[in-house]
Amino acid sequence: MTAMSEGQREKRLASALGELAAPPVRVVSATDVLHTLTEHCVDLLDVSASGALLDVPHGRGAEVVASDEHTRALELFGLEWDEGPCMDCCRSPRTRISETRLDAGDACPRWPRFTPRALLLGFTSVATVPLRYQDTVVGALSLLHDRQRPLDEGELRLARALADSAAVCVIQQQVVHEQRTQIARIQNSLDSRIVIEQAKGYLSNSRGCTADQAYTRMRTYARNRQLKLSDVAHQVLNGQAGATLLDPER
Repeated sequence: MTAMSEGQREKRLASALGELAAPPVRVVSATDVLHTLTEHCVDLLDVSASGALLDVPHGRGAEVVASDEHTRALELFGLEWDEGPCMDCCRSPRTRISETRLDAGDACPRWPRFTPRALLLGFTSVATVPLRYQDTVVGALSLLHDRQRPLDEGELRLARALADSAAVCVIQQQVVHEQRTQIARIQNSLDSRIVIEQAKGYLSNSRGCTADQAYTRMRTYARNRQLKLSDVAHQVLNGQAGATLLDPER
């Protein structure tokens, strides 16, 4: 990595924090935000690569992004093997940001499959940072390199600042997604209710029965055929329902 002056670093850091805190229109998902995070980590810190594990809410698993495809494959294997620095960080997100040598100490006993693969890629050390805002943890960030000295306190503080900014953005993205999902669910429910009410009125007039009787007929018809009530309502309005519903003589 080419050395940069303090002035250059400050400008790039300001740009990175601004992009993560208020992403441009092109950033449309949480994984895009984290991919941007890993790129900035490689640009601003003296590391070879960076990966991020995103804990997807509501039991939908996890997603992995990285600054390059080899590192992404490594993190994916860690997810598959249920081991590695990101997995440990997600399990104990309140632990202090720390760095682990992969070529010495207890790295191999801790991560017996992850560590040899990381060493094959040329990484000899990894630092992990939780992606956290207040008490909400959305994942973990890994910083991998092959230099002899560990990341210093200033670099770790910078990594934490980048991770915290990304976490805020990810949470915002998740909130927006949940809001849109809820709005779509409500709109779909309203649309179904309108169609059902229209079908009730049509059926009531065509069969000469009350609206409640028409509703009961549609519900029974739907249950017997394992159909959604809204689908039966559409069939009534389109004239596609069976004679049991549409024929006034039945």
